[in-house]
Amino acid sequence: MTAPGRRSSTFTRLLRHGFTDPSAAERLLESPELAPIRDDPVLLEALGATADPDLTLHGLVRLVEAQAEPAAQQELLDTVIAAKPLRDRLLGVLGASAALADHLARHPGDWQALVMYEPRDLHPGVEEFEQGLVDATDPVSLRVAYRRCLLSIAARDVCGTTDLAQTAAELADLATATLRAALAIARAAAPEDAAQCRLAVIAMGKCGGHELNYVSDVDVIFVGETAGGADEGKALRSATKLASHMMRICSETTVEGSIWPVDANLRPEGRNGPLVRTLSSHLAYYRRWAKTWEFQALLKARPVAGDIELGEEYVAALEPMVWKAAERENFVADVQKMRRRVVETIPVTELDRQLKLGPGGLRDVEFAVQLLQLVHGRDDASLRSGTTLDALRALAAGGYVGRADAAQLDTAYRFLRSMEHRIQLYRLRRTHLVPEDEADLRRIGRSLGLRVDPVAELNREWKRHASVVRRLHEKLFYRPLLDAVAQLANGEARLSAGAARERLVALGYGDPAAALRHLEALASGVTRKAAIQRTLLPVLLGWFADSADPDAGLLNFRKVSDALGKTPWYLRLLRDEGAAAENLARVLSAGRLAPDLLMRAPEAVALLGDGDGGSGLEPRSRGHLEQEILAAVGRADGAVQGVTAARGVRRRELFRTAAADIVDSYGTETKPTEADQGALVDRVGAAVSDLTAATLAGTLRAVVREGWGDTLPTRFAIIGMGRFGGHELGYGSDADVLFVHEPRDGVEEREAADAANRVVSEMRRLLQIPSADPPLLIDADLRPEGKTGPLVRTLNSYEAYYRRWSLVWESQALLRAEPVAGDEELAGRFVELIAPLRYPAEGLGEDAVREIRRLKARMESERLPRGSDPKLHTKLGPGGLSDVEWTVQLLQLRHGWAEPGLRTTRTREALAAACAAGLIPGEEAAILDEAWVLATRVRNAVMLVRGRAGDTFPSDARELAAVGRYLGYEPGHVGDMLDAYRRTARRARGVVEELFYGA
Repeated sequence: MTAPGRRSSTFTRLLRHGFTDPSAAERLLESPELAPIRDDPVLLEALGATADPDLTLHGLVRLVEAQAEPAAQQELLDTVIAAKPLRDRLLGVLGASAALADHLARHPGDWQALVMYEPRDLHPGVEEFEQGLVDATDPVSLRVAYRRCLLSIAARDVCGTTDLAQTAAELADLATATLRAALAIARAAAPEDAAQCRLAVIAMGKCGGHELNYVSDVDVIFVGETAGGADEGKALRSATKLASHMMRICSETTVEGSIWPVDANLRPEGRNGPLVRTLSSHLAYYRRWAKTWEFQALLKARPVAGDIELGEEYVAALEPMVWKAAERENFVADVQKMRRRVVETIPVTELDRQLKLGPGGLRDVEFAVQLLQLVHGRDDASLRSGTTLDALRALAAGGYVGRADAAQLDTAYRFLRSMEHRIQLYRLRRTHLVPEDEADLRRIGRSLGLRVDPVAELNREWKRHASVVRRLHEKLFYRPLLDAVAQLANGEARLSAGAARERLVALGYGDPAAALRHLEALASGVTRKAAIQRTLLPVLLGWFADSADPDAGLLNFRKVSDALGKTPWYLRLLRDEGAAAENLARVLSAGRLAPDLLMRAPEAVALLGDGDGGSGLEPRSRGHLEQEILAAVGRADGAVQGVTAARGVRRRELFRTAAADIVDSYGTETKPTEADQGALVDRVGAAVSDLTAATLAGTLRAVVREGWGDTLPTRFAIIGMGRFGGHELGYGSDADVLFVHEPRDGVEEREAADAANRVVSEMRRLLQIPSADPPLLIDADLRPEGKTGPLVRTLNSYEAYYRRWSLVWESQALLRAEPVAGDEELAGRFVELIAPLRYPAEGLGEDAVREIRRLKARMESERLPRGSDPKLHTKLGPGGLSDVEWTVQLLQLRHGWAEPGLRTTRTREALAAACAAGLIPGEEAAILDEAWVLATRVRNAVMLVRGRAGDTFPSDARELAAVGRYLGYEPGHVGDMLDAYRRTARRARGVVEELFYGA
């Protein structure tokens, strides 16, 4: 007996052999069932070699206990000790699958299925599995026989007798035999139905591709025809009954569980379509209605059960359509949509554990291979395999994929599929999630041969292989394109020029010949620069293809590279800083504005890098901008040079703002799309408004210095109006302003006025001089008396005008007035002067309210451009910017005197304040805010895409698609975008009718 406090030698040996609960294992070893072999050293060695020694021992004891006779127990134990092949198979299964251990405990004689070790038993096919299922006559006996066959597959798998591809093929062959047995049971139950129809079962998905998982939906399509002269309708009804019964036999849960679900949703029209169709009906659907993904699914179609001749007719008839799918009109848009990994539907808690759908998962490999098959398989029959690894090997052999890339993907795919198999085998449950429990991870790691530190090694290998897939997924498409044009003698088969063009067209490039010329210019040769480009371009080309205009992205990249190619930091930045290359790709392919700004000073590419803490695209504060611009003006030789410097800073900062907006709107691999659309709008509005204010301050300083030295004869201030005053400027907005001055002591009013007017005239001239920098247009039309009034007024003149002549629209315009540059004290007194006008005591009278409503109605009828669709006009259309802003401003005019929160120049702040004050219900405030944000985003998108301002959606299809991508819509969904805009605007107009017009 072991002394108290001391561990027995058995306990220590168990620990050394990999048991995690030696105490429980010691008790099991002491059980009478194992008495004959307890002390045999072979037993512990064999248990310790399994994936989970504790689980194996527990399963073995249960199996021995379940033997009906002592003689049967002794036979089992003798075989375990004496027959190594059987021992490895049986214990291997018990250590990897609790579900199969349960099966053996219920059917203790089935361990005998593992005894055979003949050559035909090593790699059985459909015929052998059919023989194993031959005695199954009902769903229960079919499940028992299926599990018995599955035992032998799992045994060969866990012992390493078969590799991943062979195991997956055996599982598909067992599924084929099972479908045939299930159909035979269904036919036996309804012989009249069986006599009236021909029914073919077409395997799809992994079963069709001969690469099935342990537990997976078995995807099928049914084809039916008449038999024995039966009426077609009657025959199809009979075939449908047989097909439905066959599916239930496999899918339903019985006392022996289920086998797997049979899924027929890949059929024409999915679950809404008839379960069984005739061959001619299938052909009619695929000719007229099928989408690209449906032809992609047909890559794996294979007749497996029922009328095989009919199934082969089906495959032969559809095969030509499959290989012409790449010529279809919507192929490029469909591919772009399919290429974009859909992970939004995966719960955040599961995303990092997804083996199939997560980044770097199995779906990435499978999709890439299938897409390349569709593109190139029409001209190369060697690529027409339904099995992923076979197709990958053929792609490499034909030069469609680099050999090294294919080898790495093959290894990664095999590892990830093996992980998936081990995870599913444990409970025989359909899952693609890596478990979190350490015991589960330990078992999986050990089953894959990772024995030193199974959990850490498994996680490391998993992440490494997923990283390989993620890195190579896009390069798989594009690296061969570079090999085709790089003119390097590497001995590999290369894409032909025609195949390269086909691939570029399939991936969204409209001018493949030009694209190949750009690639050749960038990547040819043996220079270090060309070598780095060949490393970068496969990934960049994928990011370009993710946009609405891949050709523009590649062309712009060539221009930037030509301009900066000899600069040592440029390619190093793209190669070494994780964010820079992807940010650049997004910016260059999102439209005209950002690339145009960048081309004028390509060195701004440096802003796209990670910077210090990733702050390269963070907007700079107005204080920092003003400090930089004033310093540049101070160093300049004259006003022209000073304003040129100020405009250069403005160009760079406009690029920074636009680039940040594009990256936030598109998202990147490491940074998701910004979910708060209002925050995006506010960031752009604040950044452009601050930049405009700083530019005006610098221009004012430059003009004053050149004309008058340090002191202007009159104090001078600039007041921002409209969107400028509201911190809501867009990329294409003019700067709405008022100019106010006040003569200094001892200065004649005429001299002061002349000086002020000269300042304004010179500022406007210098900011619009044609140059590489975008002009800044100053608009002073909101001044008293409009275009007919003086451009500049003194403070006293403003006071006299507003006291005597001010109209209600001017009070409304002054709601947005905010000082932006010049004399702060004078600007402060101007703000005090206008306070009673914009926030009148006791609010507006009814006459004034009616006048505002009249002006708004007149503007709607007169100012909308002829020929434009009012429902899509973001500024003047129903529910557009004007509707929301006038509604908010009416609330400010009526209640600003009593509600301090309404005394703001910013639309969204005022709307929130009105809601907080109970002046507008929360739901209605949210509707108005959503409409205003969306309309502003559309205007920003139009400017980014077209390079010029616009208030309506573009008519050009590619430009419209680019606006859609900016707003978060997938390719082919611009109709959804327009519908969403109309719907949002319509709801907002309903609120405006109620709040503004009092309807």
